[in-house]
Amino acid sequence: MGRGEDVLVGGLCLVLGLIMAKRMWGALEAGEMPLYHTRLRKADVSAAKYKALVAFNAALVVLILVVAVDLLLGLDLRGR
Repeated sequence: MGRGEDVLVGGLCLVLGLIMAKRMWGALEAGEMPLYHTRLRKADVSAAKYKALVAFNAALVVLILVVAVDLLLGLDLRGR
């Protein structure tokens, strides 16, 4: 992939990661996590299941932001 594509995909990953982080933060404040077309309320499931879902979403946000930073700054974490 050339540098232009790296910047484009990195920018899209950055925007997606920030949107996901904002959505997750709002969901944590409201006490419900969006799942496709439904919402999982903290009161409806066990604490472990809710925490696992939050941890999975947080890990995805971090992964997407790492990809964005790698592509935008050219860190070459992929090891071409």
